[in-house]
Amino acid sequence: MRLSGGNLRAALKTVWLGHVSYDDGLALQKKLVEKIFQAKTARRPIDNVLLLLEHSPVFTVGIRERLYTAEEEERLRATGADFCRTNRGGLITFHGPGQLVAYPIVDLASLTVAPTAEFPTRRVGVRRFVHLVEETLIDLLKTKHGLLTAGRSPDTGVWLDEGDRKIAAIGLSIRRGISSHGLALNCNTDLKWFDEIVPCGIEGKGVTSISKELAQDVTVEENLLPICESFGRNFEVDVDTTLLTGLSAEEAAEVIS
Repeated sequence: MRLSGGNLRAALKTVWLGHVSYDDGLALQKKLVEKIFQAKTARRPIDNVLLLLEHSPVFTVGIRERLYTAEEEERLRATGADFCRTNRGGLITFHGPGQLVAYPIVDLASLTVAPTAEFPTRRVGVRRFVHLVEETLIDLLKTKHGLLTAGRSPDTGVWLDEGDRKIAAIGLSIRRGISSHGLALNCNTDLKWFDEIVPCGIEGKGVTSISKELAQDVTVEENLLPICESFGRNFEVDVDTTLLTGLSAEEAAEVIS
């Protein structure tokens, strides 16, 4: 923890991992969640972590995975992607190159954010945490890319034009007060992968990317620092970006205290 502007603020250590398989990313999340839990139990300080990465092509399903049969899994694997069943919220989605995946491994009890009309205390519970993740993405899309119609809809994720096209998926898990899993922002993703599924189980809606909307190539790398800055603004945390130069998943597990 560091003193900033007279207030004790939570710290967020951001780490760029590059290309990581879904299984390796999941294993690293579990290690970091356990480290934070052990630190909480022992009343030791620990920095929250934001893992930034790209996955190899993979279809993942959340806690309603029973909707996806073995035959459906086999069909999706035949496309050349992996298939994983997870404990996050949400239905099926795709992760792959060109998509910025961010996993906030955060102790919610360490966060304090200015009250609003909707959230009248500084405490960050589960609903407000999800709201802040959404707000972080909306902020990034508007301030960095000028996508001014970015916002929420009755469906999960972040959308353009009042819920017409989905540009980012959100699927979080919060256990023992610590978050894992997170968000996936389509930068220059090959959108043809989404033709294989009904993304997040939402019929009749489109999927888009920053590159498609701006008609120019927008890479994951050019969004790394902006998304860190957006997390800092919206979660009111001090952001440490010294590890954005890149670590392997194995190095990250050892380096992060």
